[in-house]
Amino acid sequence: MKRKTEREIIVLALYSMELSGNEVEDTVNFIMKQKRIKEEPTEYIYESIRGVLENLLQIDEVISQNLENYKINRLNYVDLAIIRFATYELMYRNELHPAIIINEAVELTKKYSELDDFKASAFNNKLLDKIRVSLESRR
Repeated sequence: MKRKTEREIIVLALYSMELSGNEVEDTVNFIMKQKRIKEEPTEYIYESIRGVLENLLQIDEVISQNLENYKINRLNYVDLAIIRFATYELMYRNELHPAIIINEAVELTKKYSELDDFKASAFNNKLLDKIRVSLESRR
């Protein structure tokens, strides 16, 4: 399975679980069925979702610290899922280049959250770059 597809499943699962409270496996299987993906879910998908959930307080704290004139609870659920996953990767997946993480997040924003004015993708791009800089300054 392509990494781009895995990231999409992860974000959709995080979004769905935020609203439904369903279990990880059930949510992933439902999404893959809806998207007509015949392959089995990968370990990367499960590890990433569990990683976000296990580190949610730290992830949300980093996001909150980097929001300007905005509160995390004002983010729509799709953007929140995208930003949480990208922040998780920026914080805990050092083998991935930050530019790739941010680009993939912006592409998911364009696909699932953009309203044709490019404000959502610009907002998420700016926020994630600010998070990247803040994390790099801590290292």
